[in-house]
Amino acid sequence: MLRSIAEYLNSGWIYWAVVVAYSVTVLSIVGIIVSENRNPLKSLAWITVLILFPVGGIILYIFFGRSIKNTHMISRRNKRRLKRSEAAPQQQVNPRSLTVENRQHAMLGRALTGAVLYEGNDVEVIIDGAEKMDKLIADINAAKQYVHIQYYIIDSDGMGNRLADALIAAAARGVKVRVIYDDIGSIHVSKRYHKRMREAGVEIYPFFRVAFPPFATRINWRNHRKVTVIDGLVGYIGGMNIADRYIDGGKNFASWRDTHLRVQGPAVAALQYSFAVDWNFMGNPLLEEEAGMGEPLSGGAAIQMITSGPTSPWSNVALMMLKAIGNAKKRIYIQTPYFLPTESLLRALQAAALARVDVRVMIPRRSDSNILTNASRSYIQECLRAGIKIYLYDAGMLHSKMMLVDDDFSTVGSTNFDFRSFEHNFEGNFFIYSPKINAQLRAHFHNDQAQSVRVSAAQWRHRPWWHKTRESIVRLLSPIL
Repeated sequence: MLRSIAEYLNSGWIYWAVVVAYSVTVLSIVGIIVSENRNPLKSLAWITVLILFPVGGIILYIFFGRSIKNTHMISRRNKRRLKRSEAAPQQQVNPRSLTVENRQHAMLGRALTGAVLYEGNDVEVIIDGAEKMDKLIADINAAKQYVHIQYYIIDSDGMGNRLADALIAAAARGVKVRVIYDDIGSIHVSKRYHKRMREAGVEIYPFFRVAFPPFATRINWRNHRKVTVIDGLVGYIGGMNIADRYIDGGKNFASWRDTHLRVQGPAVAALQYSFAVDWNFMGNPLLEEEAGMGEPLSGGAAIQMITSGPTSPWSNVALMMLKAIGNAKKRIYIQTPYFLPTESLLRALQAAALARVDVRVMIPRRSDSNILTNASRSYIQECLRAGIKIYLYDAGMLHSKMMLVDDDFSTVGSTNFDFRSFEHNFEGNFFIYSPKINAQLRAHFHNDQAQSVRVSAAQWRHRPWWHKTRESIVRLLSPIL
């Protein structure tokens, strides 16, 4: 009898100790979230998760909720050394070559990241995965000094092995070949694929390698950039990764529609700078090969590269988009696979549409993520109410990340129009001040529009209630998706 009472008291003491410890932990995390002064929606989402999912909420926060803002990716000294290695002239904002609005955009980019404005660039817009891959392989085969490759996904399928063969051949003829892949984006790729390249002399490294348990918290901060630099003369940036599905749509889609840029000219120096910063951030030696040696092209596009990530004090790409939307007078066209706008971007788009700016947003009818498809749809009603035109792309998977404003501003890169890209991922976009490139992107948008269905406000209101419920539930988690 006495023994059973002692056991009860002992077990009761353990129970209350666990309750107190857990409560203190949750309150401490809530205190950290509040003290960081994050976006209120995001903070409330995390507090809701912690309350509704007692143990799982804490685990989710440890893996996905921490902040690394204001972490320096590269020292000031190394930053200066990289700038000195640029062969391209670093232009100040020229009021004679830009409109007032574009001059403001360029000045904002300079203030956010120190981004240089490079004039006189030859830009080729590529919307076909096979064409992009053919050009990339041809450029690698012609490389004489170095090849720098960075992708979120480098698969070990047909396209991945085709790339590996070209990189191995380049290394064999004495070209310096360096590769960065994202450890989570390429997590399913076999070690033998990477080993084959390493043994052939290719320097290949994962970004933010996730090793358990000490580095598990890195899982939330992924490098989503797609950057290539070849001999400092040719560069690539956009939305296409290295995998067969970016060519043919894979098993789940009839086709894959994306947007990528091939660039020659001074702006290649910006791609090299971005790659070199990430390379150095991983603990590798500073790269100081020259880039941007191509002669400025008369009448070529003026370009800034804006990088953004969880270490940045500002949401760089989001702020650049917000400024462009606010300056719009005629049109705003957006293509994105996932549409989860921040509160400020949603209100800016609504304000523009209410002011009779032609605002069009194109998303896939079905994306490669069911959760993000439903979360994206939860924003459609608010957009339609303001007069924003929503198009559902039906020809396959729409993976293009593009925005154009009026007649001479556009941006293409790796950034999706969603919380993850704006807040958690390392991203990179070209901001292009060029009527020619704007017109090309606009023509591609109109072609895609012919393969899309415009959403009717009346039909959308009367869709099944369970669709609305599902979308609303998923939306609650959109700030942390």
